[in-house]
Parts: sequence; structure tokens; C-alpha cells
Amino acid sequence: MRPRRALSIACLLGAVAASDCAAQAYPTRPIRMVVPFSSGGATDVPARLISQGLAERLGHQVVVDNRPGAGSALGSEIVARAQPDGYTLLLTGTPLAVIPALYPKLPFNPAQDFAPVMQVALGPNVLVVHPSLPVRSVKELIALAQAQPGRINYASGGTGGASHLFAALFLSMAKINLTHIPYKGSGPATADLLGGHVKVGLPGIAIAIPHARAGRLVPLGITSARRAPQMPEVPTIAEAGVPGYDAAVWFGILAPKGTAPAVIARLHDETLTVIRQPDVENGYLASGYLAVTSRPEEFGALVRSEITKWGQVVREAKIPAE
Repeated sequence: MRPRRALSIACLLGAVAASDCAAQAYPTRPIRMVVPFSSGGATDVPARLISQGLAERLGHQVVVDNRPGAGSALGSEIVARAQPDGYTLLLTGTPLAVIPALYPKLPFNPAQDFAPVMQVALGPNVLVVHPSLPVRSVKELIALAQAQPGRINYASGGTGGASHLFAALFLSMAKINLTHIPYKGSGPATADLLGGHVKVGLPGIAIAIPHARAGRLVPLGITSARRAPQMPEVPTIAEAGVPGYDAAVWFGILAPKGTAPAVIARLHDETLTVIRQPDVENGYLASGYLAVTSRPEEFGALVRSEITKWGQVVREAKIPAE
């Protein structure tokens, strides 16, 4: 038994050593970072900053490959089915947690078919109203909506998008009814909000800031659990009248399930170094994001919790896939 045991231990140690050697050699060629959204969208800033930083740290090019479609499902499936060798990564966001509810027959499992690397950013939205609406706080908006159920409308950038989901969660928790007016993108939604054709919206913070400072929109609350450093004077929605409310767009990096732990660790450590660089943090802030990091297991837990959270919102609000 002893020789066999010694052989087993030797084999185990050999496997660990081989894994360590592979991680030390990794990478030996360019890395493909799949972004399951169109270029020019919300992921452009984190994708550009992180891919450039990782390329410098790893000594090989990190190629951003935009593969939009089906709410991020098409690009995500590419990575879920890729070889787990660390050369195909997924930089994705909140939609990964939404698509299981919108597309029940997905050919992959967002909670099980990836190896999490780390969360890399967080982006809050802002609950705003047109100045013509006679409210200046979250509590006043809730009171007016309760007095006029369904008569106040709100804009979103599209059915099932972040602003729609964040609004649906707000309406559910505040127990009010506003009429949803979906647009094809944040641009048209913001234009009609500025024109007063719709009275309420939840744009991203980078969109809200210039209009709030110019008095064209009135900010009532930040959607995330913490105040945004870009608008520190604006309370969170939870502080302003809906305790427990928390909604923000997150971004993170995932690899195919089965990727070697040593490779995941290398990617995590190098990405962490990139995100902590002042130019990356400043680039995030200017674009309405916060530099957020996590351990792989923490990011995996976030993805699973977000799937549960937004799945419930989609079902209760009866939100269809576009």
C-alpha cells in the first residue's frame, strides 16, 4: 500500500507542478476577450482599459471581439463552449444574469458554465424627473404616483434593459404604478425625457450628470447601495425612501468552466493590478463607473445572486424578450 500511496502523492504533486508551470508560461499567444455587446456601448470603457492594461502586463495582445445578440447570449455561448485554456475570455455584465429569465431555453448555463475571474466595475443609474413634474424627492414621487396611479410615464432605453429592470424593481418595492415607455436606446429616451414628453427616467450617471447640473433634469436618487462619488450630494434611493433598494450595472471577467485554477489566479492578479492604476480608476469615474474588484468566488456568488434577483423581477413584471 505504501508504494501505491507514494506513487499517488507523487502523481498529485506532479499534476500541481504541471499546473503551476502552465500558469507561469501562460500566456504564449494573444488572448481573445469576447464582449457580448455592440461596440460603442456601455462595456467599451472597461473593455478598452482592461484589455490594454492586461496586454501590457501579460506581454501578449488582448483582442476585444464584440459579439452582440440575444441580450448577450450569443457572445456568452461562444466563451461557454470554448477550450478552457485561458485564451478565450468573456467580459460581460448584468445582462448575463437577466437572460436566463428572458430566454429559458439557453444552450448554456450562466451560473455553471463559467469560471469566474473577477468583477471589474460597477455603474449606478440615477432616478431623475423632468423639472415640470412637481416632485423634488423620492418620497414626493412615490406620493404623487400613489395619488395618480398609471398617469405618470417613465422612459427606458428598451424592454429588458438596465433602466427598465431598475425601474421595475423600484416600482415593485415602492408599490406604485408608472407607465413604461420603451425606446430603442438611451439616446432617444433621454431626448424625450429632456423634452418633457416623459417625466421620469433612470439614465446612467454619465448621461445624468451634465443635464442635472444644467437644471434640465432633477436627480432624486442613486440606484446603487452607496452614493456615487460623481454626485455625492444625491442620496441613494434606499436612503431617500425605499429601504433595501439596490440596483447597478456590473461588469466582470469570466473564463470557460474547467480553466486551470492557476490560470484563473494569474488573470485575477494581473487584472487587479490593472484596475488599481490611477488612469484606469480615473477613466472609470469619467465614464460613470466605479472601479470594483473581487475574488473569483465572490464574483461567482454575485452572478448567482443576480440571476435570482433579476429573474424574479422579470417574472413579476412580465417582461418579455425583445
